[in-house]
Parts: sequence; C-alpha cells; structure tokens
Amino acid sequence: MSTTPVARLPIFDMHCDLLVYLTDVPNSEMNKVEEIGCAVPSLVEGNVKLQVMAIYSATGAGSTDYAALQRDMFRQLADGDNCLTAVTDVPQLQQVLQTPGGTGMVAAIENAAGFCEENEPLENGFKRLEKMIEVCERILYISFTHHTANRFGGGNSSDPTHGITTDGRLLLDYLHGRRIAVDLSHTSDALAFDILDHIDIEKLDIPVMASHSNFRPVWKHERNLPDELTQEIIRRKGLIGINFLRKFVNTDDPDALLHHIQYGFDHGAEDALCFGADYFYFADEQDLSRFPFYHQAHQQANSSYTYILNRLQQQYSKEQLQKLAFSNAQRFIERIWS
Repeated sequence: MSTTPVARLPIFDMHCDLLVYLTDVPNSEMNKVEEIGCAVPSLVEGNVKLQVMAIYSATGAGSTDYAALQRDMFRQLADGDNCLTAVTDVPQLQQVLQTPGGTGMVAAIENAAGFCEENEPLENGFKRLEKMIEVCERILYISFTHHTANRFGGGNSSDPTHGITTDGRLLLDYLHGRRIAVDLSHTSDALAFDILDHIDIEKLDIPVMASHSNFRPVWKHERNLPDELTQEIIRRKGLIGINFLRKFVNTDDPDALLHHIQYGFDHGAEDALCFGADYFYFADEQDLSRFPFYHQAHQQANSSYTYILNRLQQQYSKEQLQKLAFSNAQRFIERIWS
C-alpha cells in the first residue's frame, strides 16, 4: 500500500454532543475549538461532510425539557447564517459531499428519556417524539437508554441482564417502518439482544447500528461490543461507529484505536465500519481520573480523521479507507431513507 498521505477524504461521523455543549455551557459558542473537539471550524477543516448531532438527556425528572432545548438549538443552527446545513433526504446527503467548506448535520436521540419521562403515559412520549421529528425534520437514530436503566430497558452500566421492558417493545412497534434506526451503543447486552429478538419475532422494519462503540475483545469495557453483537449488526447491514474516547479505546495506548478498526476489518465489519468520535465538552468534569478524555492524536476533528486514515493506508486500500471515512455511512443512510 502507498505511504503517500491520503487525499483528504470526506468524513461522515455518527455521534457528537455539540448540542449539549451549546445549550448547557455558559458562554458556549459553536466556533470555540479550545472547548470542544467538534467545534464547527474543526469540522470544516477536518472535511466532515456529515455530523450527527445527538440530543442527549440523562434519565430523570426534567429530561424532556433538557432535550427540547437541544432540539431547538439544532433548528437554530440549521436556520442560522453559518456553514451548517440540515440534511433530511438523500439528494441533500449527496449534495453535502460536493459542497466545499460546509458540513451537513442530522439529529439523533441519545436516550429515549429525552422524549418520554419515567412516570408519564407513553403516548405523551410518542407525541413529543413526533414534535422532535417535526422540528429537526429528520431523526437518524434513537438510543433507548444511556448508561443507566430507564422505562425502556437496561443501560450499559446497569445490570447486564436487565433487558427490554413492555414499554421498550411498544417503542419498537412504534418505530416500525419509520426509517429511524435503533442505536445499540448504550444498551445493556441483554437489552441489545432483546431488541434484535423483538424485531425478528414481530418482523419489524427497523435498521440497527452502534453509533459510537468499539470492540470488547480489543478493550474490555461494557460500552464496547461483544463479538455476538458485532456479528448481528454486520448481518443486518448496520453501522459501527468507532469511538475516540480514551476510556473506550485503551487508557494507555493511543494506537489501540487503530487496533479496534483493524479488528473490525478482520472480523467481517469492512462494510459496517465508520466513525463515531463522541466529541463533547468536559472542562467541568469532577472526576480527574478521566483526564485526558482523548489521546492527543484524537482530540480534534480538524486532524484526527486524517491522522487515523494516514496511519491505516499501509494496510488497507483506498476503497477500504473510503468505506470507513464516509461511504459505509452514506450507503446505510441512503438505504434507510429511500
């Protein structure tokens, strides 16, 4: 393979928390590259042509109000005089690839608590979800949980045997045919397999993905995918977004991020791999053991993707690197939106 630096490929990234930063941090600005790795200038410089903007809420009282602020921030960014463009259909997706100096964006929901509180009628949550779709025009995926359990099932840091609930099954039934993927990045293992089982038993039309997860055999962490789940996502023509967070890569070895990608290629995920960097604001974090949140080479969108692709070019072809950079994600989105 060539040792010449790869041409600057377009990047599709499946997860960041820019909306949380902009709605939650005092004096935040979308251009503050010193405060968040996915600040807009970094996205543009890194040739990120599609950035999925997560609407995140912790499970608990007020979760839906918190998510509504991010929903409205997405709309504000989409309507603003900036280089961000809301992408809501296949022609727009194809157009952003050809537009120099701009970044497309699409909303996603990280934790269904963002549209449904724990102790309200589920029907209220569905109405709120419809409002989110209306305001954002498109929701790419929904994560049922975050790290804790909620009314829909178990989170990745809760009891690993805590699976799906009745409300979780009803949410899946609701999503049938709506062209919204279910994201497995924050589920317990039991919830992930229960979701897949219910989709199969009821013959539901729901795509699946893991928007920002790595591989558990490479680094043992409950946020990373076990082999059985990896193979199910591959079999269902889903996506696996490689996460840049040091905690999920390897706390000591920056090159382990390359090992996660290599593991995916070696285990049948060539057509599923993409990026899900998971950039977020962390300056107010109280747990000092989590610092640094990213290894130095992975800290900023303006350079991290190119660095990774250049490191991989001696092992993989241009076509394989294109799949990782954008074309796997592009193909997945075009398929579920068509």
